[in-house]
Amino acid sequence: MNVQHSIHIPSFLKVYDNALDDLGSILQNQGINRVVLYFGNDLIEMFGSKVMNSLKDAQVDVLEYKEIDTIALNDITQMAFSIPTKAQAVIGIGGGKVIDAAKYMGFLKKLPFISIPTSTSSDGFASSSASLKIEERRVSVPARLAYGIVVDTQIIKTAPVKFIYSGIGDMVSKITALYDWIFEEEHGYGKVNDFAVMIAKKAVNSFVRTPFTSIQDDLFLKELLDSLAMSGIANEIAGSSAPTSGSEHLISHALDKMLEHPQLHGIQVGIATYLMSVVQDHRYRRVDTIFTQTGFWDYVKTLDLRREDFEKAVDLAPSIKPFRYTYLHEQQYRDRAKELLHTDARLQEILK
Repeated sequence: MNVQHSIHIPSFLKVYDNALDDLGSILQNQGINRVVLYFGNDLIEMFGSKVMNSLKDAQVDVLEYKEIDTIALNDITQMAFSIPTKAQAVIGIGGGKVIDAAKYMGFLKKLPFISIPTSTSSDGFASSSASLKIEERRVSVPARLAYGIVVDTQIIKTAPVKFIYSGIGDMVSKITALYDWIFEEEHGYGKVNDFAVMIAKKAVNSFVRTPFTSIQDDLFLKELLDSLAMSGIANEIAGSSAPTSGSEHLISHALDKMLEHPQLHGIQVGIATYLMSVVQDHRYRRVDTIFTQTGFWDYVKTLDLRREDFEKAVDLAPSIKPFRYTYLHEQQYRDRAKELLHTDARLQEILK
């Protein structure tokens, strides 16, 4: 018999131009008036005054603020337990590192975490896990979904465009991840949650059908961010990352492990998504179309990507998560993937 479990979902999601100007009033409306702030590298200089002025105007007290450039578990734990006892929330402003660090500090201290991403490079800003370093190894540790998410699309537009492409790759990956999850259940490994599938599927379908003229259009960015946030809720319902992370993510994790200088997470995941969609014979034309229309493929062609690295990553992928059972956990599909790396016309364009 399946036992019901409780889930945590964000209490608010604010995505619009100049949202940081309203941060103070957003927090006040939630009854939050004493916070600690953690910024990514060099972001105090860029956004500090905007954030501080907004909080001051709304009479929200900043008990502590600093920049963070570490995701070492020991460092994060020490910082967490030095948070003033009067704090009512932990706020992370920046990219993946500071978001994961602040998220985990909030989790340890049982405080609400407010996620303020400054790029769209992945769905980490809306996930319930944190990627930290334990003895120099990146490890995904359990945390809690953000209490609230605030995204200033004006800031997102000013970030390097590669971060938007990375977010696109990570979002489209839900197509192959869901197919892997269903494949897994069919082979007697794990159980699919219908509601998690529904939400993840709605998220990716809504995104790939969004009309746009530029990937920096307000509507396109809002749809991308909303869909990435919905993906985090799908994972929360499932109690795992299975709805949004399958064989395509295993290839990216393998590349991270192998390469001295891997590409952005969503870039690697996007390429692997196209590869696995062809292996699965599932919606690969849709994947190719969205990557063509957004300029994802054009960007990827400018990178120095080696076919040999992807071949090795395909073989290494199953060992990354041996408890999963994706398409790549079967030899026949690994062989098919490696064959496609040499024969698929699109992959021949981008791999050397």
